[in-house]
Amino acid sequence: MSPQATPASRFVRELKRSHRCGDLRGNHQGEDVVLMGWVDSRRDHGGLVFVDLRDRSGICQVVFNPQDPLMLKSKDMRGEYVIGVRGKVRLRPQGMKNPKLATGDIEVEAVECDILSEAKPPPFQITDPNVSETTRLKYRYIDLRSPRLQEHLAIRHKFNQIVRKTLSEQNFLEIETPILYKSTPEGARDYLVPSRVNPGNFYALPQSPQTLKQLLMISGYDRYFQIARCFRDEDLRADRQPEFTQVDIEMSFADVDDVLKVNETLLRQVWKEIKGVELGPIPRMTYQEAMDRYGSDKPDIRFGLELVDLQSAFAGTGVRMFEDVIARKGAIKGFVVPNGAEFSRSQIDKLTDKAKENGGKGLMWIKHDKDGKWTSPVSKFLDEAKLAAAFKAAGAKQGDMVLIVSDDYDTTCAVLSALRLSLGRELNLIDHSKDFFVWIVDFPLFEYDKDNKRWAARHHPFTAPKDEHLEILLNGDESRYGEVLAKAYDLACNGHELLGGSIRIHRNEVQQAMFKALGLSKEETELKFGFFLEALTYGTPPHGGAAWGVDRAVMILCQTENIREVIAFPKTAKASDLMAGSPGPVNRDQLLELGIRLAVKEKEASKGGASEPAKA
Repeated sequence: MSPQATPASRFVRELKRSHRCGDLRGNHQGEDVVLMGWVDSRRDHGGLVFVDLRDRSGICQVVFNPQDPLMLKSKDMRGEYVIGVRGKVRLRPQGMKNPKLATGDIEVEAVECDILSEAKPPPFQITDPNVSETTRLKYRYIDLRSPRLQEHLAIRHKFNQIVRKTLSEQNFLEIETPILYKSTPEGARDYLVPSRVNPGNFYALPQSPQTLKQLLMISGYDRYFQIARCFRDEDLRADRQPEFTQVDIEMSFADVDDVLKVNETLLRQVWKEIKGVELGPIPRMTYQEAMDRYGSDKPDIRFGLELVDLQSAFAGTGVRMFEDVIARKGAIKGFVVPNGAEFSRSQIDKLTDKAKENGGKGLMWIKHDKDGKWTSPVSKFLDEAKLAAAFKAAGAKQGDMVLIVSDDYDTTCAVLSALRLSLGRELNLIDHSKDFFVWIVDFPLFEYDKDNKRWAARHHPFTAPKDEHLEILLNGDESRYGEVLAKAYDLACNGHELLGGSIRIHRNEVQQAMFKALGLSKEETELKFGFFLEALTYGTPPHGGAAWGVDRAVMILCQTENIREVIAFPKTAKASDLMAGSPGPVNRDQLLELGIRLAVKEKEASKGGASEPAKA
């Protein structure tokens, strides 16, 4: 390698960058320019050296004459070197233009250059699509140079700017809330932070600014928003990270329609400015309808394969597996797979495995092939007439296959939803040319926790019941909690939950009734929410709001299926950062200062690089 460039380089110190690499066009012909960036590629043609110079705006071709004394350093340039170039813009010769580049009509004839920073050969080519994600995450700073990720993060930036502009124009105030806060139950585990100055006590990183934004409503800030960082210690998926960003919105003197209107305005503006799409009316669907038709409360409505209730078709057949489900008020549902009679046994076995992966005990199916033959694993229990009746009830025709699940309602829906989405992709039934939105409304207020044998909040404990169900909550009629619907709503897009929210409880006695219904004792309620309950007694306006998943929204806008593609420094599925090696151990003195003792064996700690467990 040649010697490093000296700090006294004229570039940066004297010669300031005049243009970005991707900004030059034919109308800049004849202009003197200064460019700085990374060497994307270098081609030595003997008498001339061609360098594609790259920054996040794009690529520009620079031509060097290595015989020129000022151009000697062009011989040393390699991929990913950072260089500065001064030169003149000229049109490329006829036949040498590159229509694939925005700058393809021009090139820069270098008159001066310098190497600002040398680079080792990178561990992978940034445009290589076949590099493993593990390698990309380990060298994230290299991967972030790729046009793919730079475009994604530019879209994320634009999304945030549209949010700020659109909501500000509607009289919302952007207000920051604390990151170090109080642990409150919101459905997931908290990330805890020990307090040095208050030994034995902990902060929690916020799962959302829920109580804080409600306190802002009590404080009279009637329209608030924040692009908030949130943290949840939960298992990860392709569209979930332990730390994430949400557009948090709250507004006073509002009911469901008011909140939905504000968020639709924001949605339309985002899709118009980023995708150039004017969105039409957004349909609404109740939670129950969504579950009945799609088996999901975030349905992908870009394709059919809708679920059908088949209980009446199997009632009275005497088949025990069906009769037991009917007796315990479960569900027998299915959907039609067009031309599914052609599916091989191995294809059906894969579907059965997927059913089991999603909690099912198995998968039933009925095929009626083009030769008129009926096949089904239950054919030994049901004659052709009964198979044909169930087939017809599902809306199938000859040549189709009906997939059937018989179990409790939630399991049946979960299994069929997973199969539906899988087949939608496999059979190319999904229309990827558009984004399909649907509001899901009228969620249950409660869901029953079978493990702990108690009721839990379907959204969170601050969600208001619908007016007609308020008395059930106030009366503490536990036998009817399953009937109570909430003023809650989600916005689904292409099978993802894009937004979730609700109208909040704004009366102290209703909030106390809610905590009681969730099994919280008076002592626990006072400890965790005493400050909030007291605040509700000082004049609280009716209010409600919503939170957008920024990462998911940008993922959809960028047409990628992996949320890590739209986050600068994401974590893996095990919540670790491969680049920085976090989480990692801390030294014994830090733990002692916090009064913490690790409840792990010394041998186990040393495997992770941790020092000997500290004793408080």
